[in-house]
Amino acid sequence: MSIQAVLFDHDGTLVNSEPVHLELWNTVLSKYGVQLTDQQYKDLYAGVPTPANASDLVSRFGIPTDAAALAEAKNLETVRYLEQQSFPLMPGVFQTVTSFHRLGLKLGVVTGASANGVRVTLRANEFESLFSLTVSGDDVLRSKPEPDCYLLALERLSLQPEDCVAIEDTEHGLRAAAMAGIKCLAIPIVMSKHHDFSLASAVLPNMNAAFEYIQRVYLGRAREA
Repeated sequence: MSIQAVLFDHDGTLVNSEPVHLELWNTVLSKYGVQLTDQQYKDLYAGVPTPANASDLVSRFGIPTDAAALAEAKNLETVRYLEQQSFPLMPGVFQTVTSFHRLGLKLGVVTGASANGVRVTLRANEFESLFSLTVSGDDVLRSKPEPDCYLLALERLSLQPEDCVAIEDTEHGLRAAAMAGIKCLAIPIVMSKHHDFSLASAVLPNMNAAFEYIQRVYLGRAREA
C-alpha cells in the first residue's frame, strides 16, 4: 500500500489555534454579555466552521444580531490577530512537514476555515514552497463535515482517494475525509478528545506518531526519512 499525498487540516492539526479562537469568540460575544466557557467551546464549537458556530450562538443565546453579522465580526477579530502574529505550530509539525516533502509526497492543507489563516501559517513558517495546494472554506459552498473540500483537493491534485491520507483533529474533519473516501488519521486535542473518531484509520497521540504511522503503513520502511 502506498500514497502520493498527505492532506492536513489546519486549525488544531497544523496549528494550536483553538484556544485563540475561543478568546476571539469571547471578545466578539462580550458586546452581547455572553462568554463561552472552555467546556462549552469544547462541546459545541471546536472544529466547526465560523458560519455554523455563529448560527448556533445566535440561536442558543438569543443574541440580537444575525448569524452573518456575528460571523463577520469574528472574522475581523481573527484578521486583526493574524496581522500581528501567526498561530503557533502544533508539536512535531515542522519536522513532519519537511520530512514528508523530502520523501517526495505532495502536501495539502484542507480546512473549513478561511484561507487567510492558512496563508499566514505557510508564510510565517516558510512552508509555501512545500505545499502543493490549499483548499479552504472559501472555496466550497458546503464546508466540513461535508466532503466538498476534500473532493476539490482530489480534483486539483488529479489524484484518487486511495492515493491520499488525511490528518484531522475533530469528528467534523474526519467525517469530511471519510465521505470523500480518503483514509484519515485522527490526532485528538484537548478541545476534541471527546469526539467520535470511530471512522479513523488510526487514532494517534501526536504528529510525530502520525509521521511514523504513515511511513510504516502507507510508505514502507524503504522510504523512511
